[in-house]
Amino acid sequence: MEDFEIYNLGDVTLQSGVILPNAFLAYKTYGTLNEKKDNVILYPTAFGDQHVNNEWLIGEEMALDPQKYFIIVPNLLGNGLSSSPSNTPEPFDKGNFPQVTIYDNIQLQYRLVTEKFDIKKISLVVGWSLGGLQSFQWGAIYPDMVERIASFCGNAKTWPQTYVVLDGLKAALMGSIGSDSTKFNQLTSESMRAVGRVYAGWGLSQTFYKEKLFREMGFDSLEDFAIGVWENSFMNMDPHNVLAMLWTGQHADISENSLYNGDFEEALKSIEATTYIMPGSTDLFCTADNNEYEANLVPNSEYHPIKSVWGHFAGRGINSTDNKFIDDKLRRLLAFQTKR
Repeated sequence: MEDFEIYNLGDVTLQSGVILPNAFLAYKTYGTLNEKKDNVILYPTAFGDQHVNNEWLIGEEMALDPQKYFIIVPNLLGNGLSSSPSNTPEPFDKGNFPQVTIYDNIQLQYRLVTEKFDIKKISLVVGWSLGGLQSFQWGAIYPDMVERIASFCGNAKTWPQTYVVLDGLKAALMGSIGSDSTKFNQLTSESMRAVGRVYAGWGLSQTFYKEKLFREMGFDSLEDFAIGVWENSFMNMDPHNVLAMLWTGQHADISENSLYNGDFEEALKSIEATTYIMPGSTDLFCTADNNEYEANLVPNSEYHPIKSVWGHFAGRGINSTDNKFIDDKLRRLLAFQTKR
């Protein structure tokens, strides 16, 4: 049985002007919405993730406690559960799926939150990686609605080096069809093997590999780790979904909309929420330096690097020390009484 719900949105006009017919969001909720509807936490998914990948941070006696909060986890468009190349009928299936932005995702999430649940205030928007970017976008587009933001291992836009990293993943995938866009629909799960190998060098730090910390995950050798984690996880993803999410990730910028017209600094300055920005200290492509720059522009922000050798995956729920750091910071943030 499916462990999520579907919110049907009808025909949606995307930021590009293309109409996505019969669009829908897959989402899961944890906990109960209280009578005042003021116990809401929104926790969007990251690139390649689905709602179950967020569950490590949700639980009794944790900061995101479903006994206390109503937690909504909306799935990213393109991730295989919400509208995606793999579940959209012709003519928008597979390689014909339209280009979807982070702004599009937040607009549809807004409809879910307001139309389905009649929620007017969100206590916290939280996320990892591309989920963290979505939390910044929520704060910039709906500053009066969002009281707190927590982004871990996620920048507020895709900086040039991050774009190049994602482009490398795309190139590895397209290499299986000779980079011939007319052969998009020939991509298979086997085409994803090389993508996993490329990402392996970016997801974790040099120190992680030097100290062979993959042994803590039950792998005896680097090759076993590369196959067991990177190849297998990416080969479980639909290649057309991955291409759609890569486009979304490469073009992510909280200021690329009619409200800010590309003025990134103004978008950051407009965020009113109390904001915790938590980069991984050794993250190789959502870098701490870029997060520090962003933190200096968000008025009510605190900068809390996760001192970890787990790179980007310091925010992935694998290492218990990093998990505790994030949970402790979220607990402190949720205890903070906002002035709004």
